[in-house]
Amino acid sequence: MRVKVAYGREGLWIDLPAENMTIIEPRYLPGLPDEARSLREALHHPIGTPPLSELVSPKDTVAIVFSDLTRPQPRRRMLPVLLDEIAAVPPDQVVLINALASHRPNTDAEMVGMLGPEIIEKYRVVQHNAFDREGNEYLGRTIAGHDMWINAAYNRADVKILTGFIEPHLFAGFSGGPKAVLPGIASQASILANHSAGMIGHPRATWGVTEGNPIWEEMREVALRTWPTFLFNVTLNRDKQITGVFAGDLERAHRAGTDFVAKTAMVPVEELFDIVITSNSGYPLDLNLYQAVKGLSAAAQVVKPGGAIIIAAECWSGVADHDEYSQLLQSAPTPQALLEQIHASPEVLQDQWQVQIQAQVQARAEVYVKSSLSPADVEGAMLRVCDSIEDTVAQLVERYGPGASICVLPEGPMTIPYLLPPGRSEPGQTCAR
Repeated sequence: MRVKVAYGREGLWIDLPAENMTIIEPRYLPGLPDEARSLREALHHPIGTPPLSELVSPKDTVAIVFSDLTRPQPRRRMLPVLLDEIAAVPPDQVVLINALASHRPNTDAEMVGMLGPEIIEKYRVVQHNAFDREGNEYLGRTIAGHDMWINAAYNRADVKILTGFIEPHLFAGFSGGPKAVLPGIASQASILANHSAGMIGHPRATWGVTEGNPIWEEMREVALRTWPTFLFNVTLNRDKQITGVFAGDLERAHRAGTDFVAKTAMVPVEELFDIVITSNSGYPLDLNLYQAVKGLSAAAQVVKPGGAIIIAAECWSGVADHDEYSQLLQSAPTPQALLEQIHASPEVLQDQWQVQIQAQVQARAEVYVKSSLSPADVEGAMLRVCDSIEDTVAQLVERYGPGASICVLPEGPMTIPYLLPPGRSEPGQTCAR
């Protein structure tokens, strides 16, 4: 059977045995027939707030936060509609902030591709710097005792608008909503505290869970402390078409969006699989190995202990934005030793959270990587090289036996499979929020 998995910009076709194979995808929703009209309607009839035009005056300064290159937010379709809605505000009173968190700055060419030349030329656009103490302002401590430092340009604005894209997230439950603030425009210290070993290791810090998830709850706490004026989030299908628009009050609009996503992306299964083949949703999310941990985590939800995961992620940008990811992976001989080292250390290091999740996956299953990386890069991350998915599957079927069960997640972390509780045959949501 031929199956196409998301890989880079073009996708990757693979030939797999049809026996004992299950393909798991999110329920496909067609794109909205008139995206611009739907976006405007959401701004005119938001959830829990007056229309955006009534919340902004010509005298206001406005900060608009948008997602960086690692997220498939349709900025060039969303932001022009949003900016038209606040056209009464002079352009020199508006700042657009690239929510990089601790990722690398995007290049000038990438920024033009993300926003379009018209926006770049007309408005002030800044890239958040999590490492610049002077560029972030202190807001106090969270309930968990963590210091809150947030982008100063955003914090000083009269009107604060958060934009983004909602999908399941491996430890924050869902993206979008408060993630635009923490980690999006937070300081490095605040990000590290939120992503500490204890927070990442919490049993409710996982896909589809918000309430009771200490990571998401702190994100919400910090975002609300900044008094955001308006949320403008969308959902997408595999063709990157907008399927839903959720605008208005941060909490209420985001909850409506996560409920919508949960119904399409959370897929129950009755048994675990010997082999799980996944992707990292293709471009732009599969830009590097660091981001590919998301696809691995999605697959790990339904792989048998001692099974195997194969991920197809192009990794056109290399291994990671920072050397710390590779250095951490090479600091211990085995995934289990790495986990013990992370939990024993009093210090939180850059990229530690992604290494921790990767090690947790590797403690459960073997991991093979199909990518454009060199074998040395893959093996340096304690992972196995996959030159051909078909050949690797054939070798694994020979090991596990002809009855080996195979699962394919063509869209990677856009689909979150979960194991039904014993004795339960009907689908049900596990994402209690």
